[in-house]
Amino acid sequence: MLPSSLLHLRCPDVTATSVYGTGRRKSSTARVFLKSGSGEIELRGAPLEKRFPSAAIRTRIREPLEVAEVSDKVDVLATARGGGITGQADALRLGIARALVEFDPELRPLLKKAGLLTRDARIKERKKYGLAGARKRFQFSKR
Repeated sequence: MLPSSLLHLRCPDVTATSVYGTGRRKSSTARVFLKSGSGEIELRGAPLEKRFPSAAIRTRIREPLEVAEVSDKVDVLATARGGGITGQADALRLGIARALVEFDPELRPLLKKAGLLTRDARIKERKKYGLAGARKRFQFSKR
């Protein structure tokens, strides 16, 4: 059992009226809970501005809410783990879009057309033995 001080980091405070969506990108995973509210976005208990200082990345995360025109009608509570800033941001974006579809199934065609429900399948290619990286060869010496 987790101590109560760590419990809020594992699972955000959600009620029965909330909906859930999962997003993944590269090696990042985001768990998103959506509920009716005033438009606040919290990531692990902190506002979005604190976790993602870049305005461009915050805009990318908010895109599903803007497309669905519900940015001031729902609150987002989320956790993101693994990967880096871009991977987590794109995982959050997909999780929010999927949660919006759970929230209102009529938004599906709108979000699908905007490309927000498509999981970006590009991941890091593994390093192969006998090579310096995934595809890079070791330096060739003629003599």
